[in-house]
Amino acid sequence: MKHSKQVEILKELMSQLDENRNVDAGAQYRLPTSDYICPDLAQREWNAFFREHPQIIGLSGDLPENSSFFTIDDFGAPVLATRGKDGVFRAFLNACRHRGARVAQEPKGKAARFTCPFHSWTFANDGKLLAIPEQDHFGPVDKSCMGLVELPAAEVAGMLFVHPQPAATLDVEALLGEELLEELEGWGFKDYIHVADLDIDKKLNWKLANDTFGETYHFPKLHKNTLGHVFYGNNLAYEEFGRHHRFVTASKLIDALRGLPEDQWTITPATFVLYYLFPNIQAVCVSTGMNMARIYPDPNNPGRSLTRVAGYFSPQALAIYEEQVANGGSEGKLLKIEEFYARAAEPDIIRTPETAVEAFSSTVSAEDYVMGEHQQFAASSGQLEYSLFGRNEAPLHHFHSNYRDALGRPPLEKIG
Repeated sequence: MKHSKQVEILKELMSQLDENRNVDAGAQYRLPTSDYICPDLAQREWNAFFREHPQIIGLSGDLPENSSFFTIDDFGAPVLATRGKDGVFRAFLNACRHRGARVAQEPKGKAARFTCPFHSWTFANDGKLLAIPEQDHFGPVDKSCMGLVELPAAEVAGMLFVHPQPAATLDVEALLGEELLEELEGWGFKDYIHVADLDIDKKLNWKLANDTFGETYHFPKLHKNTLGHVFYGNNLAYEEFGRHHRFVTASKLIDALRGLPEDQWTITPATFVLYYLFPNIQAVCVSTGMNMARIYPDPNNPGRSLTRVAGYFSPQALAIYEEQVANGGSEGKLLKIEEFYARAAEPDIIRTPETAVEAFSSTVSAEDYVMGEHQQFAASSGQLEYSLFGRNEAPLHHFHSNYRDALGRPPLEKIG
């Protein structure tokens, strides 16, 4: 992010704090709770946003070296992501061309080739079919035409994109837009190092899971013992980029900037910066790196979703952490999450690779998603007809308006 944009955002947040105001969307809206429970709508969303839409599946650091790979099954296709010996990221259907069994069995690892456990057909990590056992018995096969089915894939700004449909086109610049893409490139995601994972499987619709990341109005209430120690809450610098958006909210460390020249201001750790990337990515940028939450529906149950969280450290943050640990500086500083929040503003508190992901467990899973499960149960009862979105919840208006528009549905109902 350009420094001029950081200063602009920080000034806006300081102004909001000083004037006790928040972002104002100019109206309230209401959403039928049937959007969270309707099986027909859920099927339309599954097809339009997951089976037939480009997906972000991670960062470059998820394939840290040549011949590394990982697998993912979360959007209706078995996907094998690889980095070949030439360093190129590719994606394939994780399915043998013989009978469709998985050729990669592990969730991640390093392999130059993959051998199907069914009949031992062997494929290179660039997808080429290398060997067919007892081919004289099997019959003639043109190996050049029977490699793994390749999916459209691209590695851009340190993010890994794949389209689940082999015949589709993938244009990342058109998907994100030039302005947002340039800003994302500025974070240096291509160098980030994958350090931790967390899966959150809860009884709430995938849109309710996304709603968690749509406002900070709840921070001083729901998160009073966790994030409430660190962030002011109910303030937001907000900007839309087509179907995507960015919001920034102030931590209590923003006050330390007030006495510094503007050329010394940095947006983190004075804030966290959240990017919503349509349809299901919540990327939270903090001083140590980034946490990416990929939120998936259960195609068979509108009342369930799976959030896969990956934690990444910047090389600089990881080097600082490793140096402090090597020098014994970690003693007494690697805290349980509750104490970490209570002392997070102290300059000598060490942020560990595990801390960022654990925050999703102690706040998103244990607090936000519990509220989401309450909302899901109320919606399922059929007795609560609408949910209300306030003027200070602009990202929620944007999220719900966009998935409705993408399906050709009417806009949200404005009520004020």
